[in-house]
Amino acid sequence: MYNQQQPLTSPRRIAVGLALALTAGLISPAALAQTPAASRPPTPVSVVEIKPENTPATFEFTGKTASSRQVEINARVEGYLDKIAYVEGSLVKTGQLLFQLDPKPFQATLDSAKANLAQQEALLTRARQTLARVKPLAKQNAVSQQDLDNATAGVLTSEAQVQAAKAQVETAQLNLGYTTIKSPLNGLSSSANFREGALITPAGKNAQLTTIVQIDPMWVNFGVGENEVLKIKTQQEAGQLSKPGLDKVQVDLVLADGATYPQKGQITFVDPVVNAQTGTYNIRAVVPNPGNQLSPGQFVRVQLKGAFRPNAIMVPQVAVMQGPNGKFVFVVGPDNTAQPKPVQVGDWYGDQWIINSGLETGDRVVVDGAVRLQPGVPVQIKPAAAPAPEPAKVPSATPLKP
Repeated sequence: MYNQQQPLTSPRRIAVGLALALTAGLISPAALAQTPAASRPPTPVSVVEIKPENTPATFEFTGKTASSRQVEINARVEGYLDKIAYVEGSLVKTGQLLFQLDPKPFQATLDSAKANLAQQEALLTRARQTLARVKPLAKQNAVSQQDLDNATAGVLTSEAQVQAAKAQVETAQLNLGYTTIKSPLNGLSSSANFREGALITPAGKNAQLTTIVQIDPMWVNFGVGENEVLKIKTQQEAGQLSKPGLDKVQVDLVLADGATYPQKGQITFVDPVVNAQTGTYNIRAVVPNPGNQLSPGQFVRVQLKGAFRPNAIMVPQVAVMQGPNGKFVFVVGPDNTAQPKPVQVGDWYGDQWIINSGLETGDRVVVDGAVRLQPGVPVQIKPAAAPAPEPAKVPSATPLKP
């Protein structure tokens, strides 16, 4: 019910109306500065004194994990699949047996090659013995020069045949070894493309048996927009941002559930060319994954840390208000009166604005109570509030049994 004893033009109603109009952007701070403040007691406010300090700068982007190495396991010889020796989808280690092809035909080929090698070595021994007998007879002209040439050629021919037989033995050994297919790396296995008894050929679609992906370390691919890069360069040239070398940038990951991944990463690749389709620079970071917590294809938030803003000025978000001419704050002057001051804000840092211009060292910015102020009104600075004590734990009541 309206109180008829209080006039509509009371100082309290005027103050509240002007404050609401100022907050809503209906009246500019400059216009209010020309309006004389009504006589009233000082308004209690809390302030923060501006003290420039070096402030860490964090940049966040959306990234996607990828395997740092992916290997297709292919057959190198033709044969029948005897055994699948791993659990599909499990982690496999370097040298672990994955597949076993039927080795019997390749073992027979190896035995035949070894027998041929032994035969050629025997022929070489006989050819050398023949040459050893012919040489002294040739010096005595007991045999013709042609007999000597034939004996020499026989040794050379046998030596060549021995080398060819050795190559056949080595090829047969390699083919026999290819029937045992092992993992070339530590990684996560995929399903097998064939079952026992299938004929595997080393060419065409029947060559790939499975795929192994390395997940430690893990790659994280993300893109930085061209506008963001230009903004960072502008801040560096203006002295508002100091960025370390690429090898000193720390990469943190935030998972989909909001948890911070414990391992830190490092940038290893920056594409010098802007991606024409996305308009971003493609960047890759390497992150250790010893516990296999990360899997290829995950979306993560990538935080780049290591840069800082020298002598940055920050104020709490609640201190910054929006007027028709831009953002402003209330500053308490030496006479303990509040005056609006326009500011240029930059990036966020936690729950604070980074002020690019408009404030100086020692300024006292109103934090709590700014919405009730008018230009030139007296204020009373409240002491900083002590942290609230934790509420006492009340033991839960035991339900009564009927």
